[in-house]
Amino acid sequence: MSEFKLPDVGEGLTEAEIVSWKVKAGDSVEINDIIVEIETAKSIVELPSPYAGTVLALMVDEGQMVDVGTPIISIGSADEAAAAAAAPAAPQTESDPYLGMAQKAGEAQVDLSDMDLSNPAASGGGEGESLVGRNKAERGPQRRARKGSATPRTAAGAQTQLQLQGAFAPGGARTDEVAPVDEPAVPATSAAPRPAAEPAEALVPPAAQTPHADVRALAKPPVRKLAKDLGVDLSMLLGSGAGGVVTRTDVEAAAAGGGTDNGWSPATETPTPRRTDEAPRETREPIKGVRKMMAQAMSHSAFTSPHVTEWVTVDVTATMQLVERLKARRELKDVRISPLLVLARAVLLAMKRTPEINSYWDDAAQEVVYKSYVNLGIAAATPRGLVVPNVKDADAMSMVELAGALGELTATARDGKTQPAEMAGGTFTITNVGVFGVDAGTPIINPGESAILCFGAINKRPWVSEEGEIVVRDVTTLALSFDHRHIDGEKGSRFLADVAGILGDPGSALLF
Repeated sequence: MSEFKLPDVGEGLTEAEIVSWKVKAGDSVEINDIIVEIETAKSIVELPSPYAGTVLALMVDEGQMVDVGTPIISIGSADEAAAAAAAPAAPQTESDPYLGMAQKAGEAQVDLSDMDLSNPAASGGGEGESLVGRNKAERGPQRRARKGSATPRTAAGAQTQLQLQGAFAPGGARTDEVAPVDEPAVPATSAAPRPAAEPAEALVPPAAQTPHADVRALAKPPVRKLAKDLGVDLSMLLGSGAGGVVTRTDVEAAAAGGGTDNGWSPATETPTPRRTDEAPRETREPIKGVRKMMAQAMSHSAFTSPHVTEWVTVDVTATMQLVERLKARRELKDVRISPLLVLARAVLLAMKRTPEINSYWDDAAQEVVYKSYVNLGIAAATPRGLVVPNVKDADAMSMVELAGALGELTATARDGKTQPAEMAGGTFTITNVGVFGVDAGTPIINPGESAILCFGAINKRPWVSEEGEIVVRDVTTLALSFDHRHIDGEKGSRFLADVAGILGDPGSALLF
C-alpha cells in the first residue's frame, strides 16, 4: 500500500484545499491519472497519481484545508483492496473501554456479577480510577480514604455506604469506623417543586400602570363644564392646544363623533413593522486560496512601493480600424484579434525606449535589476479572485504568436486552470478594466515589478480634430502606475506617451 502525500505544487506553498476528488474508493488508477483537484494560494491545480493500483481510501474530505506533506489518498493492489473490504471488525480486548457495554445497554436488568468492575477500564475510567470500596483481588485491600475525604456524617449513612461497598467487594459487606470529615454537612432538601415566587412589587404607581386611569387632563374650567354637560371624558382626549391643553373644539369634536376617543387607543396602536424575510443580515466568507494570497501581495506592494499614477486620454480610432483589418487577414483567422493585442504590442515596443519600466527595485540587495526579457502579465478576474498569469518572453513573439498566447492565457484563467508557474516571474502587467465599462483607475503594482498599465473602455466621444472640427471618435483612457523610487516622472511620462502615440497612429510603430 502506498500513501500519496500532498506535494508542494507552487513556490513554497504550505497548504491547499481539496476541491473535488476525481476518484473513489475501489477505483482503479494508472500513473498520471488525475485523482484530485486542489486549490492553492495561487490557482486550481489537478494532481496526477504517482502510483498505479486500486484506491483503498480517500483520507481527506472535500473542502478541507491540508498542509503540505499530509497523506491524502492510499493506493494499493487489488488484493489489498479486497482484504480491506472483507476484514472483520477488530475483536474487543479487556483493555477496550467499551468492552461488553453495547450488549449490556440493551438489557432490561444489568447483572453486576457479570461485569468486571475491578477493572477501571470497564467503567470508562482511566488507570487507577475505581469506585469507592472496590478492590482488586490480585492487589489486595486498598487504603481507606484519609481524614478530610468525603464520608457520611451519620451512622445510618455510613451503614448504607458500607453495604453498597460490600456488594462490589469480595467477602461481602464489612463495617468500619466512620472517618470524621472536615467539610460541613449538606442540609437535606426536598425534591418537591418550590411554589412560584410572589410577583415583585411594581416600581410604577398603580395609577400610572393603566392608561388614562385617574389622569387629570389639562383643560380650563369652562371646557371642563362643557365636557361634563356633553358626557365627554377629558382623560380620553389628546389636547390640540399649547402644551397639550384640551380645547372647546376638541370636546365638541369628540361629542360630535359619538365617542370619547379622539383617535388614541392602546388596542388600536399600529405594530412596528418587522422583517418577514429569513435571509441573514450579514454573512462571513473565509479568506483563503487565491484571494488570500492576492490580498497579501497587494497590501505589501501598496505600502512598500511609492506609487505614482499618470493618465492620458487617446483617440484610438486608427487602432480600431487596424483591428478590423487584422481580423480579415488569413494568418490571423484562428486567433482572437482585439484592441488589447495592439496595446500589448505597443507596450513591448515602448519598453525599448524606456527599459526602466521593465526593471524592479531589489530592496534587499539595494540594486535596480534591469531585465532583457519581458514576461507580460494580464490581470484576470476569476470567481476565486484576481490572478495575473503572464506570457513568457512576449517581446520575442510575432503578432500571430502573441495573439495565440494571449487567447490561451485568458481562456485558462477564466476556467480557473492557471498553474502557479504561469503566474511566476512577471515583469510588467496590463489590467483591462474596459471590459467592465470603466474608464480607468489607479492600479497597484504587482510585486516583483515596477509598473502596471490600466486600459480603460473605448467609447464614442466628441473629439476636436487637428483641423479644429468636432468629430465623433473612438476614445479611451490609459493610466500608468509606476514605482517612483527608481522611475522618475520623465521616464514614466515618456513611456506612457509612446504607448498612446502608437495607439493613436499604429504606423508610428515603425519608428521603434
